[in-house]
Amino acid sequence: MSEPIPVTRAVDHGTAKLMPDVDRERAWLLTVDGAPQSYVDLDAPTHLEFEYARRLGHVLDTVAEPGQALDVLHLGGGALTLPRYLVATRPGSRQDVVEADRGLLDLVVEHLPLPADAGIALHPDDARAWLEAAPQDSADIVIADVFGGSRIPAHLTTVAYARAAERVLREDGVYLANLADAAPFAFLRSQLATFAEVFEELALIAEPAVLRGRRFGNAVLIAGHQPLDTALLARRTAADAFPARVEHGSVLRDFMGSAGPVHDEDAVPSPEPPGGAFTIG
Repeated sequence: MSEPIPVTRAVDHGTAKLMPDVDRERAWLLTVDGAPQSYVDLDAPTHLEFEYARRLGHVLDTVAEPGQALDVLHLGGGALTLPRYLVATRPGSRQDVVEADRGLLDLVVEHLPLPADAGIALHPDDARAWLEAAPQDSADIVIADVFGGSRIPAHLTTVAYARAAERVLREDGVYLANLADAAPFAFLRSQLATFAEVFEELALIAEPAVLRGRRFGNAVLIAGHQPLDTALLARRTAADAFPARVEHGSVLRDFMGSAGPVHDEDAVPSPEPPGGAFTIG
């Protein structure tokens, strides 16, 4: 069998590369314009290479009884890492994936095909536009992992967007988002304030070094109307190779400080990672 070779293609919003992992036979890293987007192991779809993806996986594992099928809406497709994870861990789930870059979807499906009868529908569309048109109370989980290059688009950071997500979720549904920021955390604090306008329960998962302002990094936002099992999540995230903390309640309110919610008229994208923090040459 020949060795897998990298694939480079111009897609709708940049240049995408699929690079094989020399240590895992059918594993691939997807980058767009040098920024890592996804990692997929076709032989081991439950392997989540990126730390933030593992934290999202911990939430997905604990929001319902193990193995229970869920209706999940993914905003941002990448290489379809989490949809593949849910096919393996929650078979029978119905999943919709919204990805604005049709060329990227075509590349991923061509070179990293989905399992047969995966129950995953792919939609080349803008995340917010699709969300605003989606049926009410139609999803158990909404996962937002949308980056234009290495920044979250401004229109996916506002109260109106949060209300659109809340409308689509069922009463016990959960919203998850992959965010990125650094001290003084103006963006992260504003996102907490924005989602606090809409959801009663919030939690944040991040590495202590990120929360202490020592470096730029990812943080997973969790929002819902029902109490979250933060104790179980804290045990799981603390056991990772790169341990993370789960902040909630008064600690999270203190972290939010005086930050106010973001509205469409004053929205800005998330900050650019300093010095190409997430860039691969």
